[in-house]
Amino acid sequence: MHKSTNWIRLMTIGSFFAFFVFGFTDNMKGATLPAVLDDIGMSYAEGGSALFGAYVGFLIATLFTGMLADRAGKKIVLLIAGVCLAVGITGYSTLRFFLGLFGSMFVLGLGLGAIEIGCNALMVDLHADQKGRYLNMMSVFHGLGSTLAPLYAGAILTAGIAWQRVYQGSLITVFLMLLFFLLAPYIHTRAAGVGTTSFKDLRKAAFSGQMGWYYLLIALYVAAEIGIASWIVEFLQTSKGQTVSLSTQSLSLFFAMVMLGRFLGSFFVERVGYLRVMLMAALGSILSVTLGLFGPPALALALPFTGLFFSIIFPTITAAVSDLHQENTGSILGLLFTFAGVGGMLGPWLIGLFGAWLGIDAGFALVLVYCVLMSMVLAVLLHLSPRVVAARG
Repeated sequence: MHKSTNWIRLMTIGSFFAFFVFGFTDNMKGATLPAVLDDIGMSYAEGGSALFGAYVGFLIATLFTGMLADRAGKKIVLLIAGVCLAVGITGYSTLRFFLGLFGSMFVLGLGLGAIEIGCNALMVDLHADQKGRYLNMMSVFHGLGSTLAPLYAGAILTAGIAWQRVYQGSLITVFLMLLFFLLAPYIHTRAAGVGTTSFKDLRKAAFSGQMGWYYLLIALYVAAEIGIASWIVEFLQTSKGQTVSLSTQSLSLFFAMVMLGRFLGSFFVERVGYLRVMLMAALGSILSVTLGLFGPPALALALPFTGLFFSIIFPTITAAVSDLHQENTGSILGLLFTFAGVGGMLGPWLIGLFGAWLGIDAGFALVLVYCVLMSMVLAVLLHLSPRVVAARG
């Protein structure tokens, strides 16, 4: 079947909506975490460990769905994602013991990882010549979902409604995503290199050149972003004395800044250069996190503005790596997002662990450590590959 302009437009819209669902379902965690801790009677360490389950699931999904996307098609991956989201959300909102919450988060993480792989690989296929722009545009919808989720959760919690209803209401978006990909026609072509490249060659490509630095970079970035998303509400309430309403609005503002930055970034990332623009963004995040952490309560507003600097980093890493590897793209991105899952798994968990040990201020300060290390890795990459991605067009 010919890939017509209308079909490309349809699948682009579907990917944008799937990323909205991704952002919406993923970022109810931080807004509801204080209520969950209070209701179930869990400590910071236990709460962080429950969230850990989502990133174990994410990591496992990214290990396997990249190869599945290359061979069976992205539609299959996205349908699996929808089923996992529905099962995970249902379990998390009905079970009331730690292992049940951990297991439900694990299944939810499988769904999130499958969306990450399926949509990114699909977007690279659909818009190979402008992938940096379209990956950032797709991430705008992740930001939109992430922005609305805390507002939605905060409104329900402020009204005195149980936190479980927050999750159950989100099932509507998951079912709409499933319905879209069930009914939408899909044209599957095997990815370049699939069937002709041995596992040994694939492994060599995946760990050659600068790839190790890219894996470390994406792990540090996701540790920082998910660390903020998971713990900013608790930090602002406990350390800065903010109300439930104000702290959840701050989380929404964080994702609104991510959304705005990705929209604006889609117009200039290709011109400025992938690594250069990411380094500038990472340095800006160090400033905003420092002000929010160590400044007076009035400067806590700097924390959500970190999202403006974080915004372009993840999709631009994806674009840079897909430039380096134009064969077996799904498999390479799967491995890249596996390291993202490692960051998402360890980042918020360590914040919870340090928070239980030394207090939430010390735990949340790990976000600053992640940002500093991220900037150092970007400086190394910029030094190693000035001709590849530092200055384009």
